[in-house]
Amino acid sequence: MSSPGEFAKYAFLLNLGLFLTAAGIHLFKTPNHFAMGGTSGVSIIMATLWPGMNVGGALFIINGILVALGIIFLGVKTMGVTIYSSFALSAFVSLLEKIYPMSAPFTNDTLLELCFAVALPAAGSAIVFNVGASTGGTDIVAMILSKYTSMEIGRALLISDLAIAAWAGGLYGIATGLYCVLGTFAKAFMVDSFIESLNQRKVVTVISSHPEDVKNFILEKLHRSATVYTAEGAYTGQSEQVFTTVLTRRQAVLLRNHLRRVDPKAFLTIVNSSEIVGKGFRAL
Repeated sequence: MSSPGEFAKYAFLLNLGLFLTAAGIHLFKTPNHFAMGGTSGVSIIMATLWPGMNVGGALFIINGILVALGIIFLGVKTMGVTIYSSFALSAFVSLLEKIYPMSAPFTNDTLLELCFAVALPAAGSAIVFNVGASTGGTDIVAMILSKYTSMEIGRALLISDLAIAAWAGGLYGIATGLYCVLGTFAKAFMVDSFIESLNQRKVVTVISSHPEDVKNFILEKLHRSATVYTAEGAYTGQSEQVFTTVLTRRQAVLLRNHLRRVDPKAFLTIVNSSEIVGKGFRAL
């Protein structure tokens, strides 16, 4: 991290993501027996098979084993913050178990419970992935397999998640097993959707008869840069300066409102971008 402020932001977002994931596990997955793959799914099953063991404790055991394997096969440097994430997630689940015990689901609507059981961990995982970290667990297995085998990691993890869901179906009933399968697929889509929404920017192109005003507004008011080039209108044959810039949603609205005031005839296109990488945005 280049500054204490950036590190504080990184630490806050990392822990927020881990806490949301833990909340989804404790508040919705565990009471409904939604063992939707991964270490949390195995922990829910273990807590059922071994009376007296809670999900947080089972997570500590499983993540401890996986972290040890990761250190052996990948090294401490490669594991990095994954070591912290693995144990912090387990700690958050254990903390929630102590301060807010769950003896039954919040509602009798299983589908509604499933939505939150998927959405909270998906949002949490997206935040963690977005800061360049991981939640540990099966991600460690994926890292090991990626280094030592040519196996297609995504497919292998999906098969293992579905196997855990099938195990849950045998233990808790077919209906629960089917909900687990549905949740497994839904989470994959939701994580991608959350990541895209976190990284979404607006690619804005402006053609205006007041180019200096547009440039000054982008540079001085929005504190962004732009690419400027000269183009010729096919209909008018006139040369025009064209500005292309990348903005947040709010900045795009401010630019549009500014153009409405100073040049109502300006031509403006706004395109969504799921990810922008480079100076001023996310690092490569």
